Amino acid sequence: MPDPATVTATPAPGRACGSCTLCCKVYDVPAVASVAGQWCRHTQAGRGCAIHQTRPDHCRAFHCLWMTETWLGPEWKPERSKMVLSLDPVSRNMNVQVDPGQANAWRREPYYGQLKRWAAASIPMRRHVLVHLNTATTVVLPDRDVALGILAPGDRIVMRERMGPGGPVLEVEAVRAA
Repeated sequence: MPDPATVTATPAPGRACGSCTLCCKVYDVPAVASVAGQWCRHTQAGRGCAIHQTRPDHCRAFHCLWMTETWLGPEWKPERSKMVLSLDPVSRNMNVQVDPGQANAWRREPYYGQLKRWAAASIPMRRHVLVHLNTATTVVLPDRDVALGILAPGDRIVMRERMGPGGPVLEVEAVRAA
């Protein structure tokens, strides 16, 4: 199984970060003491990374889904959508890191409807669409959203199907690491 920290994504032809630096705000990057929800101290607004040539491997290896997947339209570019999309290389869950300055960006259209469609398509594969706002996680389901709160390393997300009065109902919970 690959180590997510060693997986390098390749930009799609014609895609470039340009003035987009949202990944520099929504992720923890311990190598540069950057904390999710706050701009990395090396970010230059509208210009990129001040230490681009010597940036950590973690930053070098990362490209958001908008950068790697041409099927995502211009509305999904993080500086426009206020979200950074990525696929976990191990679980294949879709992670949606939301700009805390635009906390409800993921609930706006056309984004919310698409996240719901991706959630419906992910269920048969036992994958999840996970929205992260700083350290809080919400699972997007086709019929509702389930706030799980803060997940610790090793916690698992478990989905079960049960029969309800109107048919099958999905239940999602975080199972805490022992």
